[in-house]
Amino acid sequence: MSFTFESLSESVKKALADMGYTAPTPIQEAVIPAVLSGFDVVGQAETGTGKTAAFGIPIVEAVSRRSRGVKALILVPTRELAIQVADEISKIGAKKRISVFPFYGGTSVNRQISLLKRDRVKVLVGTPGRIRDLIEREALSLSSLRFFVLDEMDQMLDMGFIEDIDFILSKRPENTQTMFFSATVPYEVRELARRYLKEDHKFVSVKSEVMAPRIEEKLYFVPYRRKLELLKEVLKENLNGGASIIFVKTKKDAFNLGERLKKLGFSADAIHGDLSQRKRESVMRRFREGKVKMLVATDVASRGIDVKAVELVVNYELPEDPELYLHRIGRTARAGGEGLAVSFVSPLEINRLKRIKSLNKVKAIRVT
Repeated sequence: MSFTFESLSESVKKALADMGYTAPTPIQEAVIPAVLSGFDVVGQAETGTGKTAAFGIPIVEAVSRRSRGVKALILVPTRELAIQVADEISKIGAKKRISVFPFYGGTSVNRQISLLKRDRVKVLVGTPGRIRDLIEREALSLSSLRFFVLDEMDQMLDMGFIEDIDFILSKRPENTQTMFFSATVPYEVRELARRYLKEDHKFVSVKSEVMAPRIEEKLYFVPYRRKLELLKEVLKENLNGGASIIFVKTKKDAFNLGERLKKLGFSADAIHGDLSQRKRESVMRRFREGKVKMLVATDVASRGIDVKAVELVVNYELPEDPELYLHRIGRTARAGGEGLAVSFVSPLEINRLKRIKSLNKVKAIRVT
C-alpha cells in the first residue's frame, strides 16, 4: 500500500493541511514510512522535490515537546538553508508546539548556549562549523539524540566540511536514526553511508524529471561588453510580477551588478559572502516577500534559496562547474511550476557551454 498522510497523528495532519499539503510527493512517499519504521535512509533528490518535509514530518511525528534534550539534529551547508529548513519544520510541528531553532555562525553563540542550557531546543538545524563549536565547548550534548539528518551532503562536501561532518557523526549515540540527503551521490557520500549508517539502510532515488521540461532554456551569444544592455532587455520583457535571480561568479560582480541595476531603476539587490548575516537575512526576507524583484547572487550565496515565485533565472556568467548550471536553473519552476532560464555566452565562455551540454541534460535553444 502506498503511504498517505492519513496514517499520521491529527496534530501533524492539521499542520500539513494549514501548509497546503494534500498528498505526499514521491520522495515523501518513499522516505516517511521508512523512517517511521526505524530505518536509516540515503535519499537522492534535488531541492524542490519536498525532501525537507520527507525528513521533517517523521521527526515531528516522533518528537515530544516534553522530552528532555535535543532530539533531532539537521546539518545543512549554509545559513540561508538553516533558516529555511527550520521555518518549514516549525510549521509542520506547530500544532505539537515543537521548538525548532537554526544555529549558524555570524550570530551570538552565547544566546545559542543559553537556549541549550534552558532545554529550549528539541529540533536543531545548524551549519557544521557552529555545531562542532558548540559540541567542543560542551554546550551541545547529543546524548538524547534520536534523529540525525545531513541535508545537501554533496554541497557540504564540496564546501570542505568533511572533517566537521566526521567529528559530529562520531558523537551520535549508537541508536540514532540517521538520514543522508543529496542531489548527487558521489563516492564520498557512499563511503560515509557505509561507515555510519546501519547495514539495512534504505536507498531512495527520486529524479525531478517531471519538473525539468517545464523550464524553458534560452541561450544568447553575446560579447561580454554587451551583457548589461542585453540583461536590461531580458528583464524588461519579463516584468510580469514574478521574481528573477541573476547569477554571477564573484562577490564583487554581485555587488557591482546589483548597484548598476538599482541605478537603472530596477527593484534589485545582491546577496554574496561579504554581507553581514543581518544584511543577508534582510535581503532574503525582502526577496521572499516580493519587495525586491531581482536578486543578483553568487553560487555559494544562492544555496538554500527556495522561493516559489521565481519565474526567471539569468546566467549572466556561465559557471565553471557544469553541475552548477542545473542547480542554478532549478531555482525556477519550483514544485512543478513553469519558468524561464536564460544564459549569456561570451566567446570566452564557449568551453564552459560545451561542458554543460556534455551533461546531456541541457535542452537550451540558441536565440542569437
